[in-house]
Amino acid sequence: MRIGLLFILFVFIIINEYFCRVIFMKQKVIFILLNDYTDWEGAFLSTALHVGVVPGSDVKYEVYTAAPTMDAVRSIGGLRTLPDYSFENMPRDYTALVLIGGNSWDSPEAELVSPLVQEALGKGKIIGAICNGSSFLCSHGFLNDVKHTGNGLDQLKQWGGESYTNEAGYVEEQAVSDKNIVTANGLGYLEFTREMLRLLHANTPEVIAGWYDFFKNGFFR
Repeated sequence: MRIGLLFILFVFIIINEYFCRVIFMKQKVIFILLNDYTDWEGAFLSTALHVGVVPGSDVKYEVYTAAPTMDAVRSIGGLRTLPDYSFENMPRDYTALVLIGGNSWDSPEAELVSPLVQEALGKGKIIGAICNGSSFLCSHGFLNDVKHTGNGLDQLKQWGGESYTNEAGYVEEQAVSDKNIVTANGLGYLEFTREMLRLLHANTPEVIAGWYDFFKNGFFR
């Protein structure tokens, strides 16, 4: 009888530990970096996800980077970044892909990102794209069914060509969130972060609004 009770207690502990791990497991957000990526465009988002939107708040996500290979990529500011994953070995259990802008989104290595985005959208994952990352989405037809923005309508039309059929969906805003896609122009990094945090439910709308107000306006108004 005693052995039976001990066995039941042991099983309960194991099951309880498993469910605690599942419930509190952090979700992955993967930042896509190409050579000549733009340093600042993902900095606010990665920080808010990595340490919490405000000090002491829950951290629901883990931030990772992926690049075409495991070789280091260098930002336009000269920062050398060694990626966590290559496009070949990156995990598929992530929650969101974030395409950070830069000067290589019209390069051959950028074409390797298209199937990643296609797969992510097919599985209902979140896609964030800023600056030329948005232009890249446009050039592959990924913005044809959502409201969106970017570095101006003229640039989107230039990048998109015949693949871009949603000029009516363009919105003149710093950042736009529609369905599971967030787009922004290169100077809309704070608005981009705000919309991504909202879509990811990284914190309450009120806390996210307070975060945005602080970084937008600073200590003094």
